[in-house]
Amino acid sequence: MTDRAVSPQSDTEEVLFDRSLRPSKMDDFVGQAKLREQLEIFITAARQREESLDHVLLFGPPGLGKTTLAHIVASEMGVKLRQTS
Repeated sequence: MTDRAVSPQSDTEEVLFDRSLRPSKMDDFVGQAKLREQLEIFITAARQREESLDHVLLFGPPGLGKTTLAHIVASEMGVKLRQTS
């Protein structure tokens, strides 16, 4: 059987290692202080309203921490994030 480009990727040791290094709380995220401050306000407000967080669009070149921030926001809101790419 050949591997298909659309086959789901299993968790390899490398993926698990990467996940273990990724910060899971906003306090652990280093850099982008202004963005962190704004996200913390959004998260706190959503929690106080007992509602879901409004739409958030994170964009920019690779390596800025967009995916990490998305995982942190989901964790802070107590929900799961499904990563598709």
